[in-house]
Amino acid sequence: MKLLQLKNIDLYYDGIHALKDLSIEVKKGEIVTLIGANGAGKTSTLRAISGLHPIKNGTITYNGKDLKKIPANKIVSLGLSHVPEGRKIFANLTVYENLLLGAYLRKDKKEIQEDLIKVYEKFPRLKERLKQQAGTLSGGEQQMLAIGRALMNRPDMLILDEPSMGLAPLVVKEIFDIIKEINKSGTTILLVEQNANMALSIADTAYVLETGKIVLSGTAKEIANNDSVRSAYLGE
Repeated sequence: MKLLQLKNIDLYYDGIHALKDLSIEVKKGEIVTLIGANGAGKTSTLRAISGLHPIKNGTITYNGKDLKKIPANKIVSLGLSHVPEGRKIFANLTVYENLLLGAYLRKDKKEIQEDLIKVYEKFPRLKERLKQQAGTLSGGEQQMLAIGRALMNRPDMLILDEPSMGLAPLVVKEIFDIIKEINKSGTTILLVEQNANMALSIADTAYVLETGKIVLSGTAKEIANNDSVRSAYLGE
C-alpha cells in the first residue's frame, strides 16, 4: 500500500527551480532513502511533504489525503512527523519540555505518559537528563531528543533529514540502529542522508537526486551496487 506519493512535483525557491517533475512513493512499512549531493533537492523534497514550502505543480498524497490543501500545522495531526536538518530542538527548554511539545496536539494524558516511557526505553540518556536544558546536550543526544520528540506524535511515518550530521561514527551507528528499531515497530521511514553507505544499508528502496531530478531509483541493494552511485556517493 502506498502511504506517500509525490507526483510530478515542481518547487521554486526565489525563482530557482529546486525540484523538477519529481515523483517518488513510499509504501507502508518501508524505509525509503533519498541520496544525492548538497543542493540536489533532498531537503526541499521533505519540506514540500511537510507543507513548509509550497509546490508550484504536482500532487502530494499521504494516506489518501491531498497534502497540498492542508497547512503544515495540520499535516502533523495526520500522523506524519518531521525531524528537520539541524535537529531544531528548543535549546532553552528542558529535555522533558521538548518531549512534551512533540505531543502538543494530543489530549490523551495517560497514553502520552506511556509514550514517554517508550521514548525513555529507546533513549535511556534522555531519561537521565530530563531536567537538563536541551541546548547543553551533546550532538548525539540532541538528535535522540529530536527523534524522541517526533515519536511523541505517534506517527505512522517519520521523516528524517540528515540524522547523522556532525556525529561521531559510533553515535551514527547507534542512531541508525534506533531508526531500524522504530521501523520494525511499524513506523514507515523516509530518510535523507549524506552518509549514503549507512542509508542504503538499512533502506528497502532508494532514490538518487541530482539538481532537483530523480536520476535513479530501485531497491537499496540495486542502488548500492550501481557503479555510478558507488563512484559518486560511496567513495569507491
